[in-house]
Parts: sequence; C-alpha cells; structure tokens
Amino acid sequence: MKYWSWWLLVPALLCGCEQPDMADQPRLETYETGAAFNDGLAARPVPEGTVARDQRPAATENPLPINHETLAHGRERFNVFCAPCHGRNGRGQGVIVQRGFPAPPSLHLPRLRQAGDRHFYQVIRDGYGAMYAYASRVPEDERWAIIAYIRSLQLSRNARLDDVPRDRRPLPDTGEASP
Repeated sequence: MKYWSWWLLVPALLCGCEQPDMADQPRLETYETGAAFNDGLAARPVPEGTVARDQRPAATENPLPINHETLAHGRERFNVFCAPCHGRNGRGQGVIVQRGFPAPPSLHLPRLRQAGDRHFYQVIRDGYGAMYAYASRVPEDERWAIIAYIRSLQLSRNARLDDVPRDRRPLPDTGEASP
C-alpha cells in the first residue's frame, strides 16, 4: 500500500511542472531597441507599396466587362442574395415582404438609378439600414456582377426607344405576314 501511493503522487507532481510558453520567450517590444537588426530597432519599416487589406484603393466603377456572361452570372447571384428582399425585378417586393418584413427600397428609384456603382458595392459589402452585410458571403467579383445586373434591370425599366441602336430596333408592323 505504501508503494501504491507513490505512483499516484508522481503524475500529480509532473502535471504541475511549468511547460514552455511562447508568451514567455525573450522578445522585443515594438519601439524597443535591440541588437537583432543593424539599425537597432525592433520595429521594421513597412515595405514600399504595401497596402493594408482593408485600405486598398477601391474601384469606383465596375471593372468587369459588361457582356452576356457577366450579366448571366450577376442575375444568378442577384436571385440568390438580393431577390428574397428586392424581388426578381428589383421593385422591393420580394418574398420576405410578403411575409411581413419591411420592404427595401426599389432599385428603380431615381436616387438609386443616379447612384454610382461604388454605392451599390458598399451597400452589398457593408449592409445598409436593415440590410445584412454580405462582405463575407459575396466575393468582390460577384458583387460587381450583381451591380452590372442591377444596372441592366434599371435600364430595362427606364429604357427609351432612342437608347436602342437603330439596327437593333424592332421593325414597324406593316400588317403584312412575313415570308
């Protein structure tokens, strides 16, 4: 019995031993001087041209090419992320509004038609009012594709015949059957 108690005491003593910790290693504080570098400073200068992740210059206009592929991708992403609130036509009457939630503004309002692409980008990224921020869910290129599709919705709702190139305009109806 006497030897049995020793075997219980040894693991208890070993568990109490201090383990090495990264926080307890020798290090230099940011503005402290030391011999680690030739200039004697612990803080290293920021390399030229370095841009912080959240401070990179942002595009003010859509950098994506506006073509069929971009608009199709933007439409698909719009239907996933935006249509539940804004509706597929952008008028602000999505499914959530039909279930009693407050209606978001129509994307066809004059102030939103006149807003720059950067405004829509920031609203998608950061949210606005009751709108959730989609920065973690919608990658940057998909945001721009959604904006391109929003612009196409706005244009389609407010288009005039003069906006259509002459070679793409519908032919006038002459009452004759086509051959």
